[in-house]
Amino acid sequence: MGFIGISGMQYSGASLSHHRIIVAEDSNVFTSMISKRLKELFDIDVEICRSFEELELAYDKSSEKITLAISNINLPGAENGEALNYLVDLSIPTIVFTGTFQQTTRDQLLSKEIVDYILKDNIFAVDMLAESVCRFLTNHNHHVLIVDDSATARALLSTRLKRYNFRVSVAENGAAALALLKANPDIGLMITDYNMPDIDGFELTRRIRSSVGSHQLRIIGISSSTDRLLSARFLKAGGNDFIMRPFIDEEFNCRVNQNLDTLAQIRSAQFKMAG
Repeated sequence: MGFIGISGMQYSGASLSHHRIIVAEDSNVFTSMISKRLKELFDIDVEICRSFEELELAYDKSSEKITLAISNINLPGAENGEALNYLVDLSIPTIVFTGTFQQTTRDQLLSKEIVDYILKDNIFAVDMLAESVCRFLTNHNHHVLIVDDSATARALLSTRLKRYNFRVSVAENGAAALALLKANPDIGLMITDYNMPDIDGFELTRRIRSSVGSHQLRIIGISSSTDRLLSARFLKAGGNDFIMRPFIDEEFNCRVNQNLDTLAQIRSAQFKMAG
């Protein structure tokens, strides 16, 4: 089974048919397109709920865990967003598929800690949705290390990455990060703060790069400093990317995905060369 997403994501692996996915959407056109595309790409048979009542019944009728929900903001019987609130209250990971979008809508959606939102305003919408579904279902294959001396910052980043279904480890300083990397060779991405007391982000990156290349570990630096040259210094130290705080959620998510996509492409190329 192979899949190449619009943003460059590649998936070549087993069927994803064992996942239970609910689609809460009243448009026959979109339910048909979503059902067909997810079946075609990942062998997934989705459950369609065209009203809030059907959504409640789908949850109540089976004890089987819902892996992921795809939901419109409004449904018949839930014209004020009750369906989305229902899914969030049940702690069901949810991708919002919506045709209505404004700044306030975006802020409200992100405050609910949804997995993602996809706009229905272009011909690629269903393919973008399929990619978002595939990422969520396969992100557990990626192990991400967060390095930050702030407990609050570690918790925020960890919560965000776990929401996307990544496996996450945390380190409060550079020495702990080096130890974790040594003990967990499957870590493919490290997100490190620049300003730390013992070993700063630059020095940590330099030490890692003396033995571990970008084909094994991607490194994203982060900082709340206003010094715009930090990004250049970090990249010259061996980093792959740099993000300034405060993050824009969509940009952060995109940078993480792009770095892991690059790593997957490198590993795929290496496997083909070895074969």
